[in-house]
Amino acid sequence: MRIWILLGSLLGSGLVASAQSGGNVAFELASLREDVRMLTQRVGELSLTVEQLNRENSTLQAKANQSYVTVEQLNKAIADVNRAMQSALGEQKRDVLQQVAAQMERLGKQTNSALDALAKGQATRPAVQTQFREDFPKQGVNYTVQSGDTLSGIAQKHNSSVSDIVNANKITDPTRLRVGQTLFIPQAK
Repeated sequence: MRIWILLGSLLGSGLVASAQSGGNVAFELASLREDVRMLTQRVGELSLTVEQLNRENSTLQAKANQSYVTVEQLNKAIADVNRAMQSALGEQKRDVLQQVAAQMERLGKQTNSALDALAKGQATRPAVQTQFREDFPKQGVNYTVQSGDTLSGIAQKHNSSVSDIVNANKITDPTRLRVGQTLFIPQAK
């Protein structure tokens, strides 16, 4: 509305100025009409642009209201995630501790079984001899212990007695012969 009033006043003052200057009024009037037509066209274009900008602005405001969260909402979401992680870590820790405890219990049972077996094995072993007699025959042969040899087998092979071999070699544990060990084997009396 303002533009039309402004145009009207311009036209009126333009015609007055043209009449005073003695120019061609028809030419000036045609020129002013063309200017008004161009201004009207430009105002229409600007109106369309303003309407388009208003629509885009409305669309952007609607998106902004829908897609953005507040700092409070973000903090709450982070706190929820943190609680969930702490809970999961606690459960995982409990599971690992239960597995370790079960494994330790199994290892304890195995250790106790092994110790019991060792204790039973020690109980069935012959007593360690710490005193030796000197009444064994002083004549005999040297023998190198082979894999799989036992004192009783060596004694049988050489026609000797286990007690004479033990006393002659001062063997404290007859069950522990070493491969490569050299023994004196007394001859039978």
